[in-house]
Amino acid sequence: MTGQGQQPRGTAAMAERYAARAADIMAHPESLVSLGAQLGRIAAAKGDETAVTFEDERISWAALHRRSNRIARGLAAKGVRQGDLVTIALPNGIGFIEVCYGLWKVGATPQPVSSRLPEAELKAIADLAGGPIVIGAPFDTGRPSVSVGELFALSADDSDLADILSPSWKAPTSGGSTGRPKLIVSGASSAATGLSGIVWRIGPDDICLMPGPLYHNGPLITTFAALEAGAPVVLMPKFDAEKTLALIDRHKATWVYMVPTMMGRIWRLPDEVKANYDIASLKTLWHLAAPCPPWLKEAWIGWIGPDAVMELYGGTEGIASTILDGNEWLAHRGSVGRVFGGGEMAAFSADGKRLPPGETGEVFMRRAEGAPETYRYLGADSKPLAGGWESIGDIGWFDEDGYLYLADRRTDMILVGGANVYPAEVESAIDDHPLVQSSCVIGLPDEDLGNKVHAIVQAKPGLTEADLLAHLAERLVVYKRPRSIEFTSEPLRDDAGKVRRSQLRQERLKT
Repeated sequence: MTGQGQQPRGTAAMAERYAARAADIMAHPESLVSLGAQLGRIAAAKGDETAVTFEDERISWAALHRRSNRIARGLAAKGVRQGDLVTIALPNGIGFIEVCYGLWKVGATPQPVSSRLPEAELKAIADLAGGPIVIGAPFDTGRPSVSVGELFALSADDSDLADILSPSWKAPTSGGSTGRPKLIVSGASSAATGLSGIVWRIGPDDICLMPGPLYHNGPLITTFAALEAGAPVVLMPKFDAEKTLALIDRHKATWVYMVPTMMGRIWRLPDEVKANYDIASLKTLWHLAAPCPPWLKEAWIGWIGPDAVMELYGGTEGIASTILDGNEWLAHRGSVGRVFGGGEMAAFSADGKRLPPGETGEVFMRRAEGAPETYRYLGADSKPLAGGWESIGDIGWFDEDGYLYLADRRTDMILVGGANVYPAEVESAIDDHPLVQSSCVIGLPDEDLGNKVHAIVQAKPGLTEADLLAHLAERLVVYKRPRSIEFTSEPLRDDAGKVRRSQLRQERLKT
């Protein structure tokens, strides 16, 4: 695999390449083309080579370019114009990719949502986006719903369109929202800058496997980072632990996106099952979107090597982010990395004072001085502190070297008898048990302590409450241990590794 091997692999080298490319863009902005035009360039070079694989379907670069040209004209016929936000309610598949490129080619913005959203929630999001149509809606949202096939059939013209930029290249929903819908409209246009390939360590010779749902921000941005770089993508309809290994083996994938839930389910496969698949081709594994238990991260580092395991922390808002590789993690165990690619982060106390290294507070971030806005909300207002600092609700601290360590979400913290308990820490200890598949820790009212720690556990057969409490007694101080445990057979996290603690808490308060 030549392309990946030629790229510097350490985060310091990545930062240098990123800074050099950003400076080049600043000096020569006229050299940029749109993502749609970039697809055309790759199609001219790679032609009938496979661009996207989904199950038994394959589409070449040339066909993807031509089909998305027709879809773009179909979108225009349906009234889609430059600057429109268009809601996409499609599952993973080649059609999702085609529609996004079609939207960029008319200067519009993809606004992806889960294809399984209930009617009321989908309608509220589509109303907020305000696009003239919805793509793939299975029911009436108050605006026309069209399929990918219908858009394709509206025009037989697959010639290139005039190059045009979308003012915003994406507008996903907030991953943590459980109340009113909120859209996070990117401040970046649909220009193909080449920066994303540097960040995600993707070159044109990579083969990228995507097991995550494309409507989530992480899978969305990394999938199109791969395609922008000219790297073919293998999409999965949904995550399956053994199938992920099988696809890495079959396609000789060099790059994969995961969340810790996926990593845990793969790691817990029987050793004889894992041994059936050759994953030596894998050179980069990115994990993000949720905290990764240290034991699990160390297991993967031991399996595929520290150079391959990469982690990113940041919000969909894109204000700032941290990155680190496995070597850095081994030297700074538990960290999520240092700030990468511009921007700034710091921990602040409850009264708004910036904290020194080693002290825990709410993590705030702000964009680099002079940099443009990275996002705007639709459906909510941002509330920055003085100086432009903004928070996405996480608690953490920095060491002397600038590495960030996260404790938990501020809104999920449980106050137990005056002591702060962070669910992520308790969940990490629970998930360390070999019979636990996933867990969620919430706070429930308690007359004595104010709140008690309640654990909801998806377990394999054979696990008892006594066994789990004995396991936790070796890992957690008394006040952090669950006062009550509830076993369930239902998965607690979605395919993107997200868990809605507030929703699970409300359901239990009603009973």
